[in-house]
Amino acid sequence: MREMTPGPDFSGPKTADEFQSDPYEPEVGSLPEQSAQDGEKVNKTGTTTIGITTTDGVVIATDMRASLGGRFVSNKNVQKVEQIHPTAALTLVGSVGGAQSFIRTLRAEVNLYEARRGEDITMKGLSTLAGNFARGGPFFAINPILGGVDDDGHHVYSIDPAGGVMKDDYTVTGSGLTVAYGTLEDRYEDDMSNAEAREVAAASIKAAAERDTGSGNGIYLAEVTAEGVDIDGYDFDELL
Repeated sequence: MREMTPGPDFSGPKTADEFQSDPYEPEVGSLPEQSAQDGEKVNKTGTTTIGITTTDGVVIATDMRASLGGRFVSNKNVQKVEQIHPTAALTLVGSVGGAQSFIRTLRAEVNLYEARRGEDITMKGLSTLAGNFARGGPFFAINPILGGVDDDGHHVYSIDPAGGVMKDDYTVTGSGLTVAYGTLEDRYEDDMSNAEAREVAAASIKAAAERDTGSGNGIYLAEVTAEGVDIDGYDFDELL
């Protein structure tokens, strides 16, 4: 007769050592390990993105190029800035999938906040939420710019992959930032209007596109005011 092997003992309560995790703690998903070859297959925005505060609100500018492994242009018309709030917009920087997932998650949380409280979230609260998601969520390496307008004024924040949130009058992120910063700081002036900031931002993006292989193919501009967010795409010649 075949011998029966004893199965797990369910007769008594589990000891503390048998629990692998706190059942009341949220579980964070893990990402699969990636090789260098896998990384080259991921669509990345490369990117130069710029945010500038103005007397009218905020101007955000991005280029339009996506690449594979930084060597092949996979798309020439990527909109790298999205509205996430009635008076705020966020850029896409890093892997396209990670950035898109980040924007969808943040937009959903903003909608939940406003549905529960019956009021718009402040830019300080929105920037803190974005930083928390960047630090704790599985969004790969992202470094977006958040620009928005609320009752406290006009705001631009850069959000680093570790969740750090830094506010400034203007900021640049992406692979072309070193070139763009030089042009931006040379032309930036206090109390610029949206129209003046558009030209400065476009010149900075074009300068980066001349040297950075991850940036180019045109520019998307988002103008944020108390009335809302307006996003349009342009050729460089239309703005300069």
